Amino acid sequence: MITASRVKELRERTGAGMMDCKRALQDANGDIDKAIELLRERGLAAAAKKTGRIAAEGIVDSYIHFGGKIGVLVEVNCETDFVAKTDEFKSFVRDIAMHIAAANPQYLSREDVPQEVVDKEREILRIQALNEGRPEKIVDRIVEGRISKFYKEVCLLEQPFVRDPDKTIQDVVMETIAKFGENINIRRFVRYEMGEGLQKREDDLAKEVAKQMDK
Repeated sequence: MITASRVKELRERTGAGMMDCKRALQDANGDIDKAIELLRERGLAAAAKKTGRIAAEGIVDSYIHFGGKIGVLVEVNCETDFVAKTDEFKSFVRDIAMHIAAANPQYLSREDVPQEVVDKEREILRIQALNEGRPEKIVDRIVEGRISKFYKEVCLLEQPFVRDPDKTIQDVVMETIAKFGENINIRRFVRYEMGEGLQKREDDLAKEVAKQMDK
């Protein structure tokens, strides 16, 4: 039997609707952890259907790292002005800005990486693999694997989220879509690093920002 207290507990832990919580508990035979997993799966499936919808509202937020060493501007869109004004949405955008400061992505997605950059990277990786003594017949497969790793390093949506490295930024976006029930889209960003391009002492600013996020 699914009690009201179990439904209430699940709702408090997930933020899902009462009926969704009740159905998830019924399908999970009362197991709350399994019900949470079911709600997450169903929410992400529903979120995937929303990604094609127009998102023309949202906010532009900024994050300046302590001491003014790194600055980030990011635009994140949603479907309604109502969602854009919520504290939860603003907090999500701020987390994305702080992640960009810490992880220094070069592009939003792999589709944004210029072909000449990908071709140059492939050429370098191919030479590296050959210099390692890898057989010619498997070099192309090795290069493709390393290109995938390259995308994860330079593309925001494919990077592990600084606050939770088990998730990518794309995972976090999808979870946010599921939470708000409308399309959420990171549209563009720019990151400035003080003295970038000038010869100066090297500081590990990424680690510094990541440490700030953990506070």
